[in-house]
Amino acid sequence: MVNNEHLDERIRDLVNQLEPITLEEMSGIKLMNRTDTKFVTNKHQLIRLLEMARGEYYAQFTNDSMVAEYITTYWDTDELSYYFQHHNGRAPRQKVRVRTYVGSDLTFLEVKTKNNHGRTKKKRIEVPSQEVEQVRAEADEFLEPKVHRSLADIHRTVQNHFHRITLVNKGKTERLTIDFDVEFHNFDTNDEAHTGELVIIELKRDGNVPSPVLDILRQLRIKPSGFSKYCIGSVMTNRGLKHNMFKEKMVWIRKLVNRK
Repeated sequence: MVNNEHLDERIRDLVNQLEPITLEEMSGIKLMNRTDTKFVTNKHQLIRLLEMARGEYYAQFTNDSMVAEYITTYWDTDELSYYFQHHNGRAPRQKVRVRTYVGSDLTFLEVKTKNNHGRTKKKRIEVPSQEVEQVRAEADEFLEPKVHRSLADIHRTVQNHFHRITLVNKGKTERLTIDFDVEFHNFDTNDEAHTGELVIIELKRDGNVPSPVLDILRQLRIKPSGFSKYCIGSVMTNRGLKHNMFKEKMVWIRKLVNRK
């Protein structure tokens, strides 16, 4: 069995073989009628996907690397209202987070809203760092109209740290984000967790246009599967948290995480 270090090395080699596309070039890709679909797999399957994707995709190139580093901190109420909105299948539902793009040294305070039709909208403002309390007045002015809460009403709950590869098809009608090496820290319990070989793929495409990666995913028998980093990270780092709706998914995820 190939060890994790060799898997990571192979993944980076394959990504580096793809034709690069800059962040500036990416900004011109507007997916106006966008649909989002998530898939969950492991690093072995990711290697096969990248091998099959050669010639079909560009890889986003930022700060001399095609693998970006992200840190995201989720904020919630004392009752974990945003977690339970998702757990209970409520729509519309929201999440509040602070995301840092480590390579670019950019940080944003964000509100994600998923509506009754499954569409997700994201609003954000740039902030100096993860320490958003330093700009409390600005943060409150942003948050209150959107979630009807201020920073005083919420607190840090779960932070994740992960690596991301971003691919764009040659037709520039879809964007594919591939997240792996996801680590969690829970501020309430002080527990930590790592997702091992788990890989989270999100396909964002313009309507129902033909998609090269969908054909690849079907060949690899990787099926669509919802995955919330906030909710799964919360369950993995808080043993006392109610998670009835996620039990089946957690069993499946643990098999991937514990794969030898």
